[in-house]
Parts: sequence; C-alpha cells; structure tokens
Amino acid sequence: MEVKPEQIAKGKKPLYLAVYDELFKQITNGTFPADSQLPTEPELAKMFKVSRMTLRQALALLQDDGLVRSIHGKGNFITRSQRKNRTVGLERIGNPMYKCHTEVIDEVDMQFRLDLESDYTQEVLNRKAAAVVAIERWYRSQGEVVGFAFTFMAIEAVSEMNLDLQNKDGLLDFLENRAYDLATSAAIEIKRSTAVSTSSQKLNMAGGEECDLILESLYVSEQHPVVYNKYYIPKQYSLIKINAIK
Repeated sequence: MEVKPEQIAKGKKPLYLAVYDELFKQITNGTFPADSQLPTEPELAKMFKVSRMTLRQALALLQDDGLVRSIHGKGNFITRSQRKNRTVGLERIGNPMYKCHTEVIDEVDMQFRLDLESDYTQEVLNRKAAAVVAIERWYRSQGEVVGFAFTFMAIEAVSEMNLDLQNKDGLLDFLENRAYDLATSAAIEIKRSTAVSTSSQKLNMAGGEECDLILESLYVSEQHPVVYNKYYIPKQYSLIKINAIK
C-alpha cells in the first residue's frame, strides 16, 4: 500500500518525547555523566517548562532504556551502562548477574545448607538425589546488597565436580565462574518477582522488592543440570540484553 505525503499526520511530537530526546542527548553526550544525580523533578520540570506528569513520562522511558535509575527517597541517577558498545548478553553462557546488572559487583557473600530432596528439587534438577545443597549468595556494590541468588545442587553433582564443601572459596568460585566455563548449554527463563526468597531478613536489598528473576538450568552433561540458579536483580538495576543473530 502506497502512503502519500498528504496522508501523513502533521501533528506535533508529544511533549514528553521532546523532553525524553533532550535528556537522552544530555546523558549520552556526558552533560549528565554516569553515576551523577539528575536535578530534582521540580527543577527538571521548571527547566523544560513542562508538568511533573510530562516529566515523569520522559523519565520512565529513560529508565526503560537503562540510562536512569530511580532510588526511593534519593532521586534519579544516571547509570554506568549507557549502551555505547554491544556487550555480550544472555545469548552466550555466562553468569547473568554480571551481564544483566547495571552496578559493579565488588563483593559476594555466601552461605549454604544441606536439605533433603523434594518433589520441587527433583523437577528442577531432573534427578533423584540423596541430598541437595541449597546455596544463597548476596551481591554487594559499594556496601549495599544489590542482588541475590538461590542455587540448588544435587550432592551427587558435588562429587562429580570434585567439590569440597569445606572449601567455601572453591565452592563460590565454581558457582560464579567455573561452572560457566565447563557448561555446554543452559536453559534460561525470565520472570518478574516481588518476593526475594532469602532466609536472612537482615540483608534487605537496595532498590525495593520488585526484581527481574532469571531462572537458569546449567548443564555440563545432557542428562541433568549441574546447578539450578535463581538470580534476583532489583528492577532499577536490571538491564537484560539478548543479541540475536540469524
């Protein structure tokens, strides 16, 4: 169908898109550098001569782009991730916490326990197990907990991978790095969650309860996953990318 010039609507661009375009330009050209705080919403609204409602529509788009994050009680901040380069996304095997988080993770705390198997662990691990290792990890950035992971691993897989549960550093290195180096495939599912399943109430995550949840089955062999991971990334820090090719 041919579209003639006279058929094209000549209406103006919505005001919130004009504000978005200008803020996008100022962020990407460094006027507002990474980690800096934007002026307050009343100041920005006055600067652009728009209503708070219009401004918030523009800010919501910038948050969707991963350029701005809103911290309750503090304001709006420019993220470190500004999409300057094409980075590896979930299309390649690798720890999702580091590929999908906008903050630099500088510390990981871990604790684990041995559980009896359940119908749920049989399903997610695709095997019967004499016992299951349940592992919790808390990811910190500049002292704040900004991510959480819960992992199930069959005790048989611990033996198969020659892991020593008394060596916590070795176990953490396996979960964070070596498992991904050894893996031949992974199955990933992405959901939205409002309930982080952490048993430690004192370690509340920065950014609120609403998280992107990445469910990951990591395979070293085709029979069953060596680990089943649940990664929780607070919405304001989440930037999930998939570089699809044909």
